[in-house]
Amino acid sequence: MKALILSGGKGTRLRPITHTSAKQLVPIANKPILFYGIESIRDAGVTDVGIVVGDTEPEIRAAVGDGSAFGVKVTYIRQHAPLGLAHAVKVSHDFLKDDTFVMYLGDNLIIDGITPLVDEFRRDKPNSQILLAKVPRPEEFGVAELDGDRIVKLVEKPKQPRSDLALVGVYMFDSTIFEAVDGIKPSFRNELEITDAIQWLIDHGKVVHHHVIGGWWKDTGKLEDILEANRMVLSRAKRAIHGTTDTDTRIEGDVVVGKGSVVKNSLLRGPLCLGERCIIENAYVGPFTSIYDDVKIRNSEIEHSIVLERCTIEDIPVRIEASLIGKECTIQRSRRKPSAYRFMVGDASSVDVL
Repeated sequence: MKALILSGGKGTRLRPITHTSAKQLVPIANKPILFYGIESIRDAGVTDVGIVVGDTEPEIRAAVGDGSAFGVKVTYIRQHAPLGLAHAVKVSHDFLKDDTFVMYLGDNLIIDGITPLVDEFRRDKPNSQILLAKVPRPEEFGVAELDGDRIVKLVEKPKQPRSDLALVGVYMFDSTIFEAVDGIKPSFRNELEITDAIQWLIDHGKVVHHHVIGGWWKDTGKLEDILEANRMVLSRAKRAIHGTTDTDTRIEGDVVVGKGSVVKNSLLRGPLCLGERCIIENAYVGPFTSIYDDVKIRNSEIEHSIVLERCTIEDIPVRIEASLIGKECTIQRSRRKPSAYRFMVGDASSVDVL
């Protein structure tokens, strides 16, 4: 069995972060989202992994390499245009050949992994197995309509959903999927939809099983989803202090402090994750916050946020919360006259002020 991870999307809903970084490399608890998927696949006993890449291929390659750091072998497959998930399967035929495979969307996070689901697919040997989860806004997903235990219809982002069961971004297939991909036409979005390909399998009498997952899952395509994923992963953190904290610092709850980090006269209230070589002085870092490497926070407060590497946050008079702060950003209180808000922000940024 092989695996196919899709990492070619542009991440338009996470701009401006994704103007300069692949959405699959945005960190959750200081680890790129993509890495969780690779580890879940490896833990399920699948080690031959193809990664479908697009314009962000150099970044993905630099982060993942040949896969040996994860205990897998990685093959990179170029998708020259974002023409749909089924198209990604089509261009991966030479890699997949006639093997069964699990397809995993690289910006999805299933916190309990996929091992029992892959085991179920191996045991029952259907032509396809899809994962479903109940969601509050099914119109934003591919939706499954069931008749008892049987899948009747799959609809991509229906305006009036007839079910609250969304397709989770993990699919399992045998080689009949290639017949399906060749048998469908592009949608109104000019994409080959994986929902249409699975519907083709159903319509042609192939065996398509479904599994409604009970654990936590998230498609991390939007800021609120990224923050929720970060919160969920951090809720499982265990205290580990590898840096230096002084006697004026208070640590509450499960807090991770990376090597080389220095914390002075501050309150760290977990669960939170502080990366390596950070400086935290006269600050409050609150629950569900991930601070990446080489960040400086002085005379400021932050919680329920993600801060990427090499940022500086200084002298901010109000608490920062529910924020995603990109690499090498500086947020500081200005002493210049006249007093004013001064911004330099990129395209598609969002700024809230008091």
